[in-house]
Amino acid sequence: MTATQSFDVAVLGGGPGGYVAAIRAAQLGKSVALVERNKLGGTCLHVGCIPTKGLIQNSDVLRTCRESEQFGIKTGEVTFDWSAVIQRQWGIVERLHKGVQFLMKKNNITVVNGFGRLATSNRIEVDSSGEKWSIEADKIIIATGSVAKSLPGVELDEDRIVSNVGALAMKSPPKRLLVIGSGAVGVEFASIYHVFGSEVTILEYLPRLVPLEDPEVSQQLERFFKKSRIKCLTGVAVQKVERTDDGVRAIYKKGEEELGIEGDVCLVAVGRRAVIEGIGLESTQVKTDRGVILTDAYCRTDDPSIYAIGDAIGNYQLAHVAEVEGWLAASHLAGAEAHPIDYSAVPRCTYCYPQIGSVGLSEAEAREQGIPVEVGKSPFMANGKAMALGHTDGFSKVIRHAETGELLGAHIIGPEATELIMEFVVAKQNRVSVKDLAHTIHAHPTLTEVSLEALHAAVGEPVHG
Repeated sequence: MTATQSFDVAVLGGGPGGYVAAIRAAQLGKSVALVERNKLGGTCLHVGCIPTKGLIQNSDVLRTCRESEQFGIKTGEVTFDWSAVIQRQWGIVERLHKGVQFLMKKNNITVVNGFGRLATSNRIEVDSSGEKWSIEADKIIIATGSVAKSLPGVELDEDRIVSNVGALAMKSPPKRLLVIGSGAVGVEFASIYHVFGSEVTILEYLPRLVPLEDPEVSQQLERFFKKSRIKCLTGVAVQKVERTDDGVRAIYKKGEEELGIEGDVCLVAVGRRAVIEGIGLESTQVKTDRGVILTDAYCRTDDPSIYAIGDAIGNYQLAHVAEVEGWLAASHLAGAEAHPIDYSAVPRCTYCYPQIGSVGLSEAEAREQGIPVEVGKSPFMANGKAMALGHTDGFSKVIRHAETGELLGAHIIGPEATELIMEFVVAKQNRVSVKDLAHTIHAHPTLTEVSLEALHAAVGEPVHG
């Protein structure tokens, strides 16, 4: 491209939200430039969702092989080749990366590799390996994503004290892994490395694991982790993490008592910070609050020329939410049909073992809001398909408004929970009542029957309870 080029739309950031926004705008007839300083696909594709799920699948296969005798299959000693494990995960990433690159070409999107900074409300200056480019656009979409946070006194080096980036680049599974934080990232890596032989200890500041989930889900996960010999220290405040001669040492407080624990590697999984500093917001009318960009229901900022999506606006730091926001922003700026997002119907998926899938309010949240509720719950233990799979830990739980019958929330922990939750997401998005869902035929034998029984229980019609 020339030193200065004009487009209808410029997207700053090529992660899931950014590249979807670029494709949607191009499909609606707009000329589009996409600026990305690293690789298209962003954190999710390269150091987040995708490589992590590759590792999880590898660990699931290893677990199944080790447990194969319960299925009458003898394998002998089961071992693994860590280099092959890692190679498989990066192979998946590379194939998907090529797919995104193809989509950019297919939709005639101009991709500019370099660091982009807003010079005005309609111009992005790009530094590409020392070369300067200027992109002018009628509309700009900010999709700059987020980076891993750390704690005061804890400095990431991506060697022994790591974020998700370092956790995906280990040369071998550490003998002792400390995990600070028990959100999705923390419990997923805890599950992975435990299977590959690491002694895992989780340190969580709040009183329970996965603290944003329904408390019963937290209790079930902690029971399973402890049974699996994953050590869980909850209600502890990490003060610092220091390198030792051959590993790391975490200092933490339990009440007033100060304690220490040693490991070979420490994963810091305490959330993510929006990337909005240094991108030139001061040259625009965009407003921020508490580290995120403020937007309206259509992802418009206070600057008439600028939209913002994804982790940069802080609604849900989830790739699938960023994608929908990208679609919404591009549709709205192009004058196409656009509907505000119902954030109460966002699926939340955690790929630990056992999996967790949830949507809407927890039982505790509903009661705190003074909503009269009826709750239905059913275990996987009594489900024929779960027995066949050899995975019967967990349950499905449904929260229903006691007066209107509305589905308030659903929470699943167990086999394929991240897939099973979609039934409830569709129901919540489309305002299907719990009773109507309970009277919908579910195939037999399937895992979905666990949710069906929970639905029947929520409306006072349990079949097997």
